[in-house]
Parts: sequence; structure tokens; C-alpha cells
Amino acid sequence: MKNYFTTFWLLPFLIVSTLPAFSQERPAAQLALGKIEPYAMEVTYDKTSHLIFPSAIRYVDLGSASLIAAKADDAPNVLRIKASIKDFEPETNFSVITDDGRFYSFNAQYSPSPQVLSYDLQDMQKTVEKTAGSNVLFEELGNTSPSLAGLLLETIYKNDKRTVKHIGSESFGIQFILKGLYIHNGRYYFHTQLVNRSNVPFRIDFVNFKVVDKKTAKRIAVQERLLVPLRIFKPLDQIAGKATDNNVFLLDQFTISDDKILLVEIFEKNGSRYQAFQLENSDLVKARLVSDLHLKF
Repeated sequence: MKNYFTTFWLLPFLIVSTLPAFSQERPAAQLALGKIEPYAMEVTYDKTSHLIFPSAIRYVDLGSASLIAAKADDAPNVLRIKASIKDFEPETNFSVITDDGRFYSFNAQYSPSPQVLSYDLQDMQKTVEKTAGSNVLFEELGNTSPSLAGLLLETIYKNDKRTVKHIGSESFGIQFILKGLYIHNGRYYFHTQLVNRSNVPFRIDFVNFKVVDKKTAKRIAVQERLLVPLRIFKPLDQIAGKATDNNVFLLDQFTISDDKILLVEIFEKNGSRYQAFQLENSDLVKARLVSDLHLKF
């Protein structure tokens, strides 16, 4: 009986005494569940390494002054990196965030002669999705992750249904129309189509979205308010002769007063086949929810 009571009183004491150990281990174990495994690479002083990412580079952080890095000129998805000093020790690290919201982590160690100098992460897309986080949020996109915004842009682009049938312009064999207008998480998705019925390619210079006064919509710059797209589905280049192509533009939510219009313009490079269409506030408020199209993500 005495041994029974001794065990009875010791048991609560043992449980309480082990709680700190559990409380110390649990946070570390939980944090390990979100671990992003770093890629390992070698860098050197006399040669430059290049990393090609699936999307434009948004942010780079170097772990120490042993490394120097920069985006390649005219190639926003290519990172140049090399050692700033010879034979640095120990290894260091660097991190990269890209426009599609992915986070990449690298461990870099010095080698006088690296076996590989160029890495194409585009070919590692499936592996990247498993080892790199895709939930980095950017301020301009609000609560929509860049990966979701990109998926919505692509899905709308591939959808052939025309839901807006009264907005567009046509002249000189060029037709520029609004196929659809959607809204998701406080952002507009403008689905446009450009048709070239001539034999002469239409080389695109740039596209403008601007709010202007109705009475002076054509040429009074003082009344203009330029709206910069947050994302464009694909780079604009040209439409070949007798060809058609679509694009999708992502803009922050806005409304306009009754005396204003939204003017969407497309300019031809070294040409005069300018096209433009306009929307009123009544058109903007009729934007459809993406879910209404029953798109498959």
C-alpha cells in the first residue's frame, strides 16, 4: 500500500517536470513542417554563375558579403552571381523571390572550379513546386497570391467565350475588342482581343489604360489619369498578318464618375493604325465574377 501511494504522488510530479521539455521541442517540430529545403550550388571568383528562373526576379538577399549578385540586363528572370572574395569559408546562402510568388533558398560554397555554372530552374518546375513556397504575397495583389493571379490570367486567356459584345474598335484592317471583364478579390481582369485582317503585321508599341474626361477624351493630357496594369498575361510583341491573339490585363479595382471614361489604347510601333475603345462606369460595375464562368483551376 505504501508503494502504491508513493507512485501515485510521484506521477503528477513527473508529468509536470517533463512539460518544459515538450514545450521546447514542439515549436521546433512544428517549424520543421514548413521547412524549405535549400538548393546547393558552387560559386567561384573568376567566373560568373547564372540562374534562370521561371518568372521575373522580384527580390534578392545575400547571406554575406562573400557574394555579389545582380539581375541580367534586359532579362529580368536571370540572376548573375559570383564570389566577391577567393576561398571564402564557411558556406553562405542567398534567397530569391520571383514575380509568381515563389521563394527560393540556396546554399553557396566556394569552389575554384565549379562543375556547373548555369542552372535552368524552368526545367525544374515540378521540383520547385514541391520545395519552394508559393504563398509569398505582394502588396499590389492584396490577398491574392501571385501564383493564383497568374493562374487566373492564364485560365481567362484560354477561355474563348466572349461575354462583352459591345465594346471595341476597328479600322485599317485592325480590330481591338474587349472580350470579357471579370473581378476577383478587388482586382479587374480585362480580356482583350486583337484581330489583324490585313497582310501587314501589326507590331505593338504599348497599351494604355487611362481615365479621361468624356468631353476631352481624345487629346487633353491634363485630364488624364494613367492606370498601370499589375500583371499582363504575356509580353506584347506583334500580331502577324491574317492572325488573331488575346491577352489579359490585371488592374487594381477602381470606379469612375459619370463625366469620365476609361480609355484603352493600343499603339502601333512606327505606324498609325492606332486603336482604342472606351468603358463607362456602368460597364465596370457589370464585371463578372471569375467563378461565374465555371473555369477549372
